[in-house]
Amino acid sequence: MPDIVNQDGSIRADDWTVVAHPAEGESLVLPDGNCLIPAELWLAGKDRFLGKAGVGVWLESHEEPHLLAEVVSKLPLIAVNFPKFSDGRGYSTARLLRERYGYQGELRAIGDVLLDQLQFMKRCGFDSYALRPDKDISKAARCLNFFSNTYQAATDNDQPLFRRRAG
Repeated sequence: MPDIVNQDGSIRADDWTVVAHPAEGESLVLPDGNCLIPAELWLAGKDRFLGKAGVGVWLESHEEPHLLAEVVSKLPLIAVNFPKFSDGRGYSTARLLRERYGYQGELRAIGDVLLDQLQFMKRCGFDSYALRPDKDISKAARCLNFFSNTYQAATDNDQPLFRRRAG
């Protein structure tokens, strides 16, 4: 079982399985235990999945978070896939889920997640991270708090530095 990095830098076993899109002609098969299913499939079977504590959703980088607006408070975990490290749409998705739609549950970054992205992901609202398998997870805690001060407002501090200095 792979490990997950928490926002505080601690590491824990990942007890959620990411379910891939089924091949054409196949139906969705849920594994035993907690699972994250593609958002479009969760929405198609909403009546089946709504209210189940062990069923979460993952969004592709091109999927808009407003798809989950009506059910966001009922999801135990939402993951956002980063198909490649240079695709920054997941950052916006995280901020929208937190700030516009008020998501309070666990928000996880999955896919091509690198160490040097962790602090930026944290500032956008992610609170757990599934690092790319070839990255050294023991360095994650340091990367989450690499900068001691930030200039911009974000989900972790709603005041820019100049406002914090003035107070």
